Amino acid sequence: MTPKYFGTDGIRGAFGGDILNESFLRRSGYALARFLLKHNPTKPVTVVIGRDTRASGEEIEQYLCEGLCAHGVHAVLLGVVPTPAVSMIVRELHADLGIAVTASHNPARDNGFKLFDNRGLKFTIEAELEIESFIENETMTVVEGRPATCGYAYDGESVYINNMKSLLHQNCIEGWKVVLDTANGATTKTSPAALKHFGAQLVLIGDAPNGNNINEGVGSEHPQLLSQTVLAEQAAIGIAHDGDGDRLVVCDELGQIVNGDQVLGILALDALKNNQLKNKTLVATVQSNFGLDKCIAAAGGRVERVGIGDRNVLLRMVEAHHNVGGENSGHIILRDYGVAGDGLLAAITLIRIMHATGKPLSALREQVSLFPQLTQNLKVQEKRPLEECENIQTAISGLTETLSSNGRLLVRYSGTESKLRLLVEAEDENMLQSGLQSLIEAAQADLEVIP
Repeated sequence: MTPKYFGTDGIRGAFGGDILNESFLRRSGYALARFLLKHNPTKPVTVVIGRDTRASGEEIEQYLCEGLCAHGVHAVLLGVVPTPAVSMIVRELHADLGIAVTASHNPARDNGFKLFDNRGLKFTIEAELEIESFIENETMTVVEGRPATCGYAYDGESVYINNMKSLLHQNCIEGWKVVLDTANGATTKTSPAALKHFGAQLVLIGDAPNGNNINEGVGSEHPQLLSQTVLAEQAAIGIAHDGDGDRLVVCDELGQIVNGDQVLGILALDALKNNQLKNKTLVATVQSNFGLDKCIAAAGGRVERVGIGDRNVLLRMVEAHHNVGGENSGHIILRDYGVAGDGLLAAITLIRIMHATGKPLSALREQVSLFPQLTQNLKVQEKRPLEECENIQTAISGLTETLSSNGRLLVRYSGTESKLRLLVEAEDENMLQSGLQSLIEAAQADLEVIP
């Protein structure tokens, strides 16, 4: 069963719209309280709440608190902090739930929330479905004697900064010029504080949040200004986060944006070299480039792939005791230090590798050669099960045999749109166009493709 409200990464939408409104948010807080009390019937329950810089954040926090406190659940308010700080502080305070009020890389008009369990892990789909049943079926009633709002302030920002500062020696990169784009979001104070501690000379972008400009032309979704500024300032590296700070996009000293799979490869190769990559395995998604597999295999490791979504990456890492994984979109999980995607943590680790090897980022990225890739999105009238599509299955089988170990293909439906997504990668560029064309023709034979 697919959740009704929860998407691949929490609940989000236009604030004040059909879903993310005052009534729904109060009911959500109430439902979360009912869920927590069901699973913790004999102990006081504590929830940690952090938010990004959107103007609607404090209002959403208030509505959630009212629902939570109607059942006596205690709320710890972190203020503006990156999403990974919520995961971290849940564990530090032994809390029962973490809520990050954010819509991540979405524009300021949107907001929402992500949930973390008492281990700091994102909730499973099964838990989300159970929470949704409370949202749908429970009528909110205020318990007599309970305050309408509750919660006490906790300096989550300082806790997170101090944890990040501990990862490298003070002033270890003194003299480095670093361009930092904080997307007018949750990392506006935390990332500069940590990088200044390491001695970086910072050039800041997207560091003036006003509640309505988060992700607006800046951040990991818009790295063009980052690239231009790195070149103009002759910086050693450019770092960009998304609005809630769980993603990392980097730019090398030549002004080139580094592919997310190359970043994953750099981290995994360093861990392999130092015998620190558990099970010699990097966890990535089906979206990652096949060149990453070849590169890690040549160094004596392997890549294990899971479905799209950093939650899927983390669940596999926990299940199999792996410690490095992520998505090429910039969600990177380093389980030796945390259990959530963390843009600052990943950036610090990358800086450590640059410092230790004495190599610029442009040289490190050359270690990870990616395969040429072609993609095509086809709008379809109906998402007919792919296993029932004979022509598509025949094309997949034939192309898989042709590519063998020198490439790969991916055929899947979009999770949010009526689109069939096609991808072909190959060392031989001549195979790319013919391979993609064979998949397109097969799809047109089996499905009603809308021009």
